[in-house]
Amino acid sequence: MKFGKLQNIESVDFTLPVDPVGNAALLASFPKDEQPMAVYVGCTGWSMKEWIGRWYPKGTKIKDFLSVYAKQFNTIELNTTHYRIPDPDLVAKWCSQVPDDFRFCPKLPQTISHSKNLGLGGDQLPFFWEALDNFGEKLGSCFMQLPPYYGIDRLPQLAQFLSVWPKDFPLAVEFRHESWFAATANITEWTEVLTRYGTTVVLTDVAGRRDVLHQHLTNQQTMIRFVGNGLHPTDYDRIHAWVRQLAAWKELGLKTVYFFPHEPDNILAPDLAHYLVQYLHETTSITTRGPDPISTGPQQGDQILLF
Repeated sequence: MKFGKLQNIESVDFTLPVDPVGNAALLASFPKDEQPMAVYVGCTGWSMKEWIGRWYPKGTKIKDFLSVYAKQFNTIELNTTHYRIPDPDLVAKWCSQVPDDFRFCPKLPQTISHSKNLGLGGDQLPFFWEALDNFGEKLGSCFMQLPPYYGIDRLPQLAQFLSVWPKDFPLAVEFRHESWFAATANITEWTEVLTRYGTTVVLTDVAGRRDVLHQHLTNQQTMIRFVGNGLHPTDYDRIHAWVRQLAAWKELGLKTVYFFPHEPDNILAPDLAHYLVQYLHETTSITTRGPDPISTGPQQGDQILLF
């Protein structure tokens, strides 16, 4: 993930923003239930030969990568759908290789998210909805990454898009253009629209664009895209802060979290995912499952695993 990456992070303030006042009121507006918070932790792909011997057993074949990945993680940021809408047979094959608690988070095709009209009136949206239906209960939250040039002046178009998006398919939207965060009034405007349609807003924690880490919630679900810096010590400090934030949101009524750690080339992403899950279990009442290393020798990410 190159968006917002910096070569030098020494001057970056990685402190999480103060929790917006509206989050507590929003979560309080939903009916109370006893269901525990569901936390899904995953990476952006399963085809990583570099994980063999560390996260995948030695000798793992390429054809078995997904099934092995799904034993380590319970979700995936499914980027392949950004470039091609999968046919029913491929989706069925994917779903057959993962356990019942696994959730796919398909990225919207660029023919939709990067088109002039977000696919409205064309054939790509219905085609994609058909594909999503094939995931069944293993569908997590879809994810639409708006292009960097898509500004808040196009909010009416986005609202129209959300009004036709099927309610059976949870959706998260990531804003990148600076205008979405340029003024309090702008934030108020889009949070109202996304809340109205039950749409999640993505929180992106990346060094070079601290404005996209806005901390606003728009329903009982959040999606966090965390961009690390090669397991720099600040990566672990930031994880500590996120665990405290998730624990606070859990008490307020947040129900679902999708957390996707990114690292350079994603080779070290499982190390950070492992640390996140271990720290959650060690310091909070939140439970989930995450990767456990297969190898026992010292690794780059092990030096700070004692907390």
